[in-house]
Amino acid sequence: MPPAHTDTQRLSMNNKMKLIASLSSPFARKVRIVAAEKHIEYQLVVDVPWADDSHVPEFNPLGKVPVWVLEDGKTLFDSRVIVEYLDSVSPVGHLLPKEPRPRIAVKRWEALTDGVADAAALVFVERKRPETQQSPEWIARQLGKVAAGLKAMSEDLGQQTFCTGETFNLADIALGCTLGYLDFRFPEIDWRRAHPNLSELYDRLMQRPAFKETVPVA
Repeated sequence: MPPAHTDTQRLSMNNKMKLIASLSSPFARKVRIVAAEKHIEYQLVVDVPWADDSHVPEFNPLGKVPVWVLEDGKTLFDSRVIVEYLDSVSPVGHLLPKEPRPRIAVKRWEALTDGVADAAALVFVERKRPETQQSPEWIARQLGKVAAGLKAMSEDLGQQTFCTGETFNLADIALGCTLGYLDFRFPEIDWRRAHPNLSELYDRLMQRPAFKETVPVA
């Protein structure tokens, strides 16, 4: 895995590509894993977007991570955009198929898994509000999306080795990051028992150095 220098204070004045990210974000983890699998070096800048002193809005008007800063200072945001860019700039281990139909199949998996992670993240944020201000109906609705998404992923995976067959690609990275986030933030969701095929794939993914070295932390 190529070195990713961590700077928790600011962007250093150099021409190396940089990733502004939270170490707990499943979307930032997806970018970190893709960069590792593609052997792309970058500087990791840790920034929590909801912190009062966050600099994320200076680089992404939406105030979200991850943000990828190019050598010329221009920025890319939304993990789906970033990983597609990274896959295109390095010839090492292509993670997105070139043919339209297989490519769309991978992107469909990414959309599904990202949607589950997004719904879970909304629940996490809602639960950070004072209890009297939380909406149980909103939380239940988002958790319903998580459950439905997990069921769909399990059905689509079936007995395949990886999400789209026998080849590891971006779909598996996106799935692994979402399942890892659920383990990290929602240990009460017993997705492993409900969907043993997802559990088997996640355990397989966790044998890869890029996954081991990016386990989410608070």
